[in-house]
Amino acid sequence: MILWRAGMRNVLRHPWLTVLAVLGVALGVAVVTAVDHANEAAQRAFRLAAETVAGRATHQVVGGPTGLAEDIYRRMRVELRVRGSAPVVSGHLQLAGRTFQLIGIDPFAEPPLRSFSSRFADRGLLTTLMTRPGTVLMLPESAAELRLERGATYPADSAGVRRQLALAGFLEPPDQVSRVALASVLVCDIATAQELLGMVGRLSRIDLILPDGAEGGRVLREVRAILPPGADIVPAGARAGALDQMTRAFRLNLKALSLLALVVGMFLIYNTMTFSVVRRRRLIGMLRALGVSRREVFAMICAEALLIGVAGTVAGLVAGALLGSELTRLVTRTINDLYFVMEVRRVPLLPGALWKGALLGVAATLAATMPAALEATGAPPRAVLSRSQVETRRRRLLPLATCGGFVLIAAGCGLFFTERGGIVGGFLGLFAVIVGYTLLVPAAVMLLSALLRPLLETVLGSLGRMAARGVVVSLSRTGVATAALVVAVSAGIGVGIMVGGFRLTVQNWLANWLQADVYVTSADRGGGRYRPPLDPALVRRLSVLEGEALVTLSRRVRIEGAAGGTELFSLQVPERTFLRYPFKEGDPARAWSTFRSGAAVLVSEPYSYRHHLHPGDSVTLRTSRGERRFPVAGVIYDYGSDTGIVIMSRAGYLANFADESVDGMSFTARPGLDLARLLELVRARVGGEQVTVVSNAQLRQATVEVFDRTFAITGVLRMLTMLVAFVGILSALMAMQVERARELAVLRAIGLTPGQVWGVVCGETVLIGLIAGLLSLPLGIAEALVLIYVINLRSFGWTMQLAITPAQLGQALLLSVTAAFLAGIYPSLRIARTSPALALKEED
Repeated sequence: MILWRAGMRNVLRHPWLTVLAVLGVALGVAVVTAVDHANEAAQRAFRLAAETVAGRATHQVVGGPTGLAEDIYRRMRVELRVRGSAPVVSGHLQLAGRTFQLIGIDPFAEPPLRSFSSRFADRGLLTTLMTRPGTVLMLPESAAELRLERGATYPADSAGVRRQLALAGFLEPPDQVSRVALASVLVCDIATAQELLGMVGRLSRIDLILPDGAEGGRVLREVRAILPPGADIVPAGARAGALDQMTRAFRLNLKALSLLALVVGMFLIYNTMTFSVVRRRRLIGMLRALGVSRREVFAMICAEALLIGVAGTVAGLVAGALLGSELTRLVTRTINDLYFVMEVRRVPLLPGALWKGALLGVAATLAATMPAALEATGAPPRAVLSRSQVETRRRRLLPLATCGGFVLIAAGCGLFFTERGGIVGGFLGLFAVIVGYTLLVPAAVMLLSALLRPLLETVLGSLGRMAARGVVVSLSRTGVATAALVVAVSAGIGVGIMVGGFRLTVQNWLANWLQADVYVTSADRGGGRYRPPLDPALVRRLSVLEGEALVTLSRRVRIEGAAGGTELFSLQVPERTFLRYPFKEGDPARAWSTFRSGAAVLVSEPYSYRHHLHPGDSVTLRTSRGERRFPVAGVIYDYGSDTGIVIMSRAGYLANFADESVDGMSFTARPGLDLARLLELVRARVGGEQVTVVSNAQLRQATVEVFDRTFAITGVLRMLTMLVAFVGILSALMAMQVERARELAVLRAIGLTPGQVWGVVCGETVLIGLIAGLLSLPLGIAEALVLIYVINLRSFGWTMQLAITPAQLGQALLLSVTAAFLAGIYPSLRIARTSPALALKEED
């Protein structure tokens, strides 16, 4: 009991150190919890929406880019008598400033599959839905949120056309899970959906419920026998699983970056608990000499750490809940920009994120405390009583730590050269390199302090020499503080170089890829990268400009299959434009003839990386004429999709998919026509159509803005990691203030003024910041190399340029010195103002 009281008294006697330790744990837990919550919230929202909309369907009949003919469903119901089937027409529209998924259903076929679309408490509602054009159903909560009233009519944009929708009534989900999943869903009669989405006579898919065993196999064979060549049957969860897999690498990258903040926080905890042991070494030695067992001392130190860990974890979970809402918004925005449109409603902190954050916080605290606790219990009482022996023992461990650091770095590098570990192996290798490098920091601090001592002595005189000596004398303290700052600053350098290189790469890619002067697309972004087709009449009107400009037509679609979907991009381009495309593999001149005729295709670098394809290999696509193999004529750089795309000429697309629709047009002015005049001609032809007309410069700027939004969350995590490191070095300096009170009091007693003492301490902090900045440069560059050539390649399949500028390295060095200096102001002022007599008296 006396030991527990002694431990509590230690915590209460130095509240600032305790608060800083708690803050370090809290920040680390908050970042990890917030990122985990954002990732899980986005994944959960998509999964719930996909499962709710799919209902109890076991399989789906899917078609090509134009969907399925209605007659297929009629034959299934009438000729094959497949009762567990229901037609679906789906798409996106914008209503009251929000994107909704529109689902057209046959209410009479729905009950076996989906309960939310077949429950009508109001008997007249079904009649209204099926007989009145433009009527839809939505959740009452969504209607209240947007201030939409039942029975009223509202404008909505669908497929680039302004429509009028009437809110006929409200959905009645059977449970709360379905209610959450349907927050951004509109339900209507299938004929209404066909009219709104421009799919008259066509279906998006047919949902099936098939029995298990031989009976289900028989029905599958019968249904497959009546399908046209362009259609197929896929498991109901195949598309949802493929879309969820698309965002896996993005979410994993965020999670790894958030764990870096916790690693820096562990340095802070280790720093605090080690100081707790060192500062009480005399008390611990006396307790050991009086008969207190090692186990009891160990338990006392671990109990203190557990108290700090629990307090920090609770505070971190609260902060994580607040931060999680903002990160969820950033994650959702990035997914909408890069992958597909989804809406994540505000959800409470998920239990999984809470448990993970709590476990990480407490476990990390105890793990960081172990070295200090083992040190307190492992040494004989007499050795514990001697400060010099503590530092001597640390010096003896330096060679072992240095060797261990080199071993970890070698092991991490080994993981980079084998692809078996995938993304996880890449991150494990990166963390091994970071931890190994931090084990080298104490030895580097001694070496660099000796090298920089003449510089400090020149600038500050004898005070500079004392500052350099002070850093080395307190290596057990300064080494850990420097390591924490090195990890944080190097992370900023590595991510900064990666983002800068990626930005430069994207800009160079856009210069080669976007060669036209003016671009026209649908204004509807409800489908993410996939836009609805342009009005055929508009395409004909704009094609008349062929005499004024070179006209390019394009279409981006997703071909569904049992193994997931393939993104197919078809375009009609002139030869000179094609020859300027950024080829990674293959000869553009040789590829042109086979590509133009549709006999061969191009694949993007990510597609080539994931499917191990090179020129001469082939890609199998399900076309309107059945499955066909297309030779790969070349591999091109592309940064618009991390899953990869297959690029086909428009001639080949028309021949193989029987889809004449166009969702994008571009115009390159002929000689004698300037950009302003071309824009004027295009806009005059467009008239009042709901389309987007942008110049080349505007499109590049919009693309770069999407890029910047994508990495906004990375910047937030970098700042939070730096904040943790700042708290860590502040804690270390405050610990040094308490620990060296007697030494500095002696200096005051022999004649040093408060200003000179302040100069010594600030000299130490600036030296720590300078050493940390210098050591962070090679680690930051190494992290950038790993992120660019290992992590990003395995995550997204992209090859990026390496762009290291002196300004980036100089800013990192300045940031390190500034952070250390600012963190040292308060402790140094406090030391300078402390009465020498009082400090000497307290140590007696």
